[in-house]
Amino acid sequence: MQKEELLHLHMLMVQVKKYYESVSGNLVNTAEYDSLQISPLHIHKNKNLHRVALLTLGNEIVTEMKKTTATAQPTFHQEQSQSIAVEH
Repeated sequence: MQKEELLHLHMLMVQVKKYYESVSGNLVNTAEYDSLQISPLHIHKNKNLHRVALLTLGNEIVTEMKKTTATAQPTFHQEQSQSIAVEH
C-alpha cells in the first residue's frame, strides 16, 4: 500500500470515530492511539507509524462498539429464538 493511500485510510478512520461518537453518544477511549502522537496530518512521519496508528485506532473503535453493542442489544440468536417462540 502506498503512503498516500495509508494516510487517506488513517483520515477515514478518524472520521469513522467522530461519526460513531456523534451517532452513539459514546466517547471512544483512544488512549493508546493518542500515546502514539500521530495524526493523518503528520504526512512527514514514517509510513509504518501511520499503519500502526490506523490499526490501533481501528482496534479501539471496535472495542468500544463491542462494549456498546453487548450491553444495548440482544444478539441475533436471542432475537430469532424469541420470534420463533412467539410464532408457535
